[in-house]
Amino acid sequence: MTPYPAAHWHARNFILLQLASFILLLSWAMPATKPLWHAIDEPVFRLLNGSLGHLPAWDFLWALLSTRIADLLAALIMLCSLILGGIMFDRHHLLRALLTFICLLVFTLVVRTLFTRAVDTAGLQHASPSVFFGDGFSLSRAYPWMEEIMEIKDRSSRSFPGDHASVLLLWTAYLSLFVRGKRLLLVWLTGIFLLLPRLVAGAHWLSDNLAGGGFVVMQTLAWGYYTTAGKQVYRLLNALAIPCIRLARKIPGINRLAIIRLEQY
Repeated sequence: MTPYPAAHWHARNFILLQLASFILLLSWAMPATKPLWHAIDEPVFRLLNGSLGHLPAWDFLWALLSTRIADLLAALIMLCSLILGGIMFDRHHLLRALLTFICLLVFTLVVRTLFTRAVDTAGLQHASPSVFFGDGFSLSRAYPWMEEIMEIKDRSSRSFPGDHASVLLLWTAYLSLFVRGKRLLLVWLTGIFLLLPRLVAGAHWLSDNLAGGGFVVMQTLAWGYYTTAGKQVYRLLNALAIPCIRLARKIPGINRLAIIRLEQY
């Protein structure tokens, strides 16, 4: 399977993703089923955040993983999986894989923006568990110097949907379309690990990530990968990438990368 947006509508996959995403969202929003999410959200927060405040080294680790610097590390991991041949993709498919993922990120930005506005308008927005309960362990208070320098993400007045989780879940779902076996397991373990810091710190409820982030990801894949809209954005990105790659071939070190060296247009 080649990483490339659909050249024509895939009605079956599109409809299935639409149905699944709205069923998931309604399960979180409807009064009849929302208590089920609450029954999961609070215990998860108490379990993960409750692990803090006992071992300084453990607290320091999660404080560091909850900073903007750690976000850059996550971005680097995702980037390496898409530009280094042999990790997830054959080297001849690297450019397509990278541009397709960037294309999906564009759709994610649009979907997330519209979805967040709809949630706000509907009055469904809520604060993070660290703000809602106010009695959890605060990493930003425990490490004020780190908070000042790198900003620790451990609180939010508007935590739904999980923006950070949307990108990580998209990366995980995207790679899951192409890899199997041990590499698939590695992708999911990495995705879960990168999702944990915000949950441990109390910046998001589990439902922010699963219901909110899951809805955004399924809508992104439906519109960006299984309709012709994705292909149009891909073509634009490809046109912009060609001169950039030609320039990169003149830069020592960078020109050794397979994604730069090979003709993949």
